[in-house]
Amino acid sequence: MKTDSMSSKRGQFGFTLIELIVVIIILGILASVALPRFVNLQREARIAKLQAARGSILAGSALAHATVLARAGVADAAGCPGGGGTATNITTGAGTVCTESGIVSLTNGYPAVSAIGTAGILSMAGLTSAFIPTAANLQADGYTYAVAGTTATFGVVGATTAGTCFFSYTAAIANAAPVTASDTAGC
Repeated sequence: MKTDSMSSKRGQFGFTLIELIVVIIILGILASVALPRFVNLQREARIAKLQAARGSILAGSALAHATVLARAGVADAAGCPGGGGTATNITTGAGTVCTESGIVSLTNGYPAVSAIGTAGILSMAGLTSAFIPTAANLQADGYTYAVAGTTATFGVVGATTAGTCFFSYTAAIANAAPVTASDTAGC
């Protein structure tokens, strides 16, 4: 003999409308708490990427300058194994230094601000796998790059406000190291 409680339990499948609404409300609350934290993590990641690139620029600049100082302004006797000719190794004015990948242009003993497609600070920093990166190489690795006169500006792809998420490298003047300045407000 069947009872009413047994037949009602057998006929019940799924969730009630109230249970579904409660679950949706709980998911909405969790999403409203998690989303701002996720967005903040993206900002922190862009700032970290920008600071890492700035560190590469500073390290590459210091390495090139140390190499030129160690060679005491004496030009290389043989061509650079990476190609590009013979390095001058001079510390004033326009010069060149040999790296394992090729010749890098210098300004007053530091890597020169260079356009995309030429070997200067962009090549010395090694931000991409290409020694002389193209705009496509930089874009694929998440960087932006622009040159205005003697200043190169580096940024990261995906910045909230590109104009305030960058650092710049200004060519060295006589007897002074290059200047780098950064702004992370718009990352």
